[in-house]
Amino acid sequence: MRSNPLSDCDINMTEKTINIPVKVYGLDELSPERRRVADLALRYTENAYAPYSRFSVGAAIELDNGEFVCGANQENVAYPSGTCAERSACFSAGARFPQARFVRIAVAARGTDGAVTEPPTAPCGACRQSLLEYERLAGHDVEVILTGRETVYVLPSVRSLLPLAFTEF
Repeated sequence: MRSNPLSDCDINMTEKTINIPVKVYGLDELSPERRRVADLALRYTENAYAPYSRFSVGAAIELDNGEFVCGANQENVAYPSGTCAERSACFSAGARFPQARFVRIAVAARGTDGAVTEPPTAPCGACRQSLLEYERLAGHDVEVILTGRETVYVLPSVRSLLPLAFTEF
């Protein structure tokens, strides 16, 4: 009987577990600082142009210079020519305030029924990777607030959204 060649690959294998800390709040339990950026993300879901997916996303970024920069997803019939809310906000922040650093980002979404999603919606992989670049530029953790209808997830950093990120560091 032949041995399974794939089992030989496990000889020196180690296993790691990745734990991601997520604090769960009700919207009314947020600190004023978190609530402000969460409310902006919720408001910007109304600015989405999403005639194809009917899934409207808003994002708000607080910068260390006291400014807030927001974005909303913008779709295009020539998919994937549109952009997500998170990337529209972070690229706008980078272009408008190149010396400012991100403090926190909030994301909110409305589903195809027009209601704020529950549970909260997280950024797609491309947005996570893009946001991670701005966290690297900030030189510190950038808090992430994922805002749902009643539940809010607060993560300590963008990296916590993408623990095995493609990165130079």
